[in-house]
Amino acid sequence: MLIPIIGWIIFGLIIGALARLIVPGRQDIGLIRTTLLGIAGSFIGGFIGYLIFNGTPLQASGWVGSLVGAVLLLVIGMRSSRSSSAT
Repeated sequence: MLIPIIGWIIFGLIIGALARLIVPGRQDIGLIRTTLLGIAGSFIGGFIGYLIFNGTPLQASGWVGSLVGAVLLLVIGMRSSRSSSAT
């Protein structure tokens, strides 16, 4: 039970870090939020895959889908934080 959890944490950290490298600008998030970004991106990528190819709505995605989901999540988060800090 512990090995899959550690695998998800490492996978999330790698995907979150890659997403932060791809998206330009400064992201004020730490190591834990970067890991959570990667894990959430995997599920968002899985949901996008569900919308395109059908399957189960709540599924994890592979490397590419996870990265797409994490980048999308990071861009949305940066835009929402930028608009809320401007007001």
